[in-house]
Amino acid sequence: MLQKVLHEAGVGPEGIEIEITESMIMSDTDSAIAALTELHGLGVRVAMDDFGAGYSSLSYLRKFPIDTIKIDGSFVADISTSADDAEIVRTIISMGQTLNKTIVAEGVETEEQLQLLRNFKCDQVQGYLFSRPLPGNELTEFIRETNR
Repeated sequence: MLQKVLHEAGVGPEGIEIEITESMIMSDTDSAIAALTELHGLGVRVAMDDFGAGYSSLSYLRKFPIDTIKIDGSFVADISTSADDAEIVRTIISMGQTLNKTIVAEGVETEEQLQLLRNFKCDQVQGYLFSRPLPGNELTEFIRETNR
C-alpha cells in the first residue's frame, strides 16, 4: 500500500520516515522485524519513538532495521538536574551512534538541555524550545521565517 501511495504522490521513499513506538515493536517482535524489514527494503526510513520508556532489550537494536532512535522526553526533561538521567541520555546517544543510528532527543525545552545535548553530540533535537506543534499553514510560515 505504501509503495502505491508513494508512486501516486510522486514521492521517493527517501522522503518518508515511519515512526513506531518502542512498545509497539516489542509487543510482537517477529512481526515487527518482518514489517520493518519490508519498509526498510523499500527505502523508507524507520524511527523507533519513545526509546527508553518501555522494556526493549538492547540486543534488539541490532536486529531491528531502524535508522533513527528517538530518546523519550522523560529522560531529556531532567538531564540538567539529574546526573543519572544525563548519563542515560549520553549513553543512549553514544550507543546508538556506534550502531550507525541517527539519534533524536525529544522534549527539549531549555537552553541548558540543548547545551548538554550538544556536548553529548546528539544528532538532532526537537521540542518546545523551538516550537509548539503547529497547524500546516502556520508550519509553512515558521519554516519560511526560520530559513531566512
